Amino acid sequence: MFLISKIFWLAAQPLSLVFFLLLLALLLSGFGVRGAPGFLAGLATILLFVTLFTSTGTVMLQKLEDRFARPASLPADLSCIIILGGAFENEVMASRGGIEFNQAADRFVEGLRLAQNHPGARILVSGGDGSFSGVYEGDADASERFFTTFGVSAERLIREGDSRTTFENARNTRQLLEDERLSGCALVTSAFHMPRSVGLFRKQGIDVIPWPTDYRTTGKAVLWFDFSQPALNAQLTTTAVREWIGLVAYYLTGRTHAVFPR
Repeated sequence: MFLISKIFWLAAQPLSLVFFLLLLALLLSGFGVRGAPGFLAGLATILLFVTLFTSTGTVMLQKLEDRFARPASLPADLSCIIILGGAFENEVMASRGGIEFNQAADRFVEGLRLAQNHPGARILVSGGDGSFSGVYEGDADASERFFTTFGVSAERLIREGDSRTTFENARNTRQLLEDERLSGCALVTSAFHMPRSVGLFRKQGIDVIPWPTDYRTTGKAVLWFDFSQPALNAQLTTTAVREWIGLVAYYLTGRTHAVFPR
């Protein structure tokens, strides 16, 4: 399932769809097919315009980010903090060393802040190597260097380094929580990723306190034209489409109770 989802997404993301639509139009035109090539090329042009020059992706992502508001505070006796991986640049670290983050770095920055504010809480980091090759260090293993660098004892860490998808995050975390007799944990992940994550954890019978971070929208975006930042628009659209597809796919396969968990 992991490889299938990876391959599917290579073809399903917006800019890939534009390419394949244009390629199909070119092939059909070469075989002398009339009508269809023009329609496909027009469809590709519209999709490309929406992706690059409108705020569609921003609005789609904003809807996800607004689903779970961050609580005013966490319980003083918080027992654990669950941090979902996906923030370390593991391939870069493998060749250059050190600690390198991607755009989701806030997951661990916020996790560190919570760990410092709740010194009695255990820290469960869930995330293995999500690459095709599977030869790199996962986030769970890399996290020990990060936390200990900032004075958090390694004894507080619980590392779940086998998961490659959010479903595996939830499934594998459940067993660890049971083994450690932990419950009522804060769940730290990107705000746009929180609805899918909460849905999966609930399906596994895990009660979590959503603690979203890594916001990528202002919360005030409206649907309109935007010619100022086509590269960013494409990135936001790609992230949003991937997350919405994930929500639907997990619901249809019975891994969540709702398409858009509350």
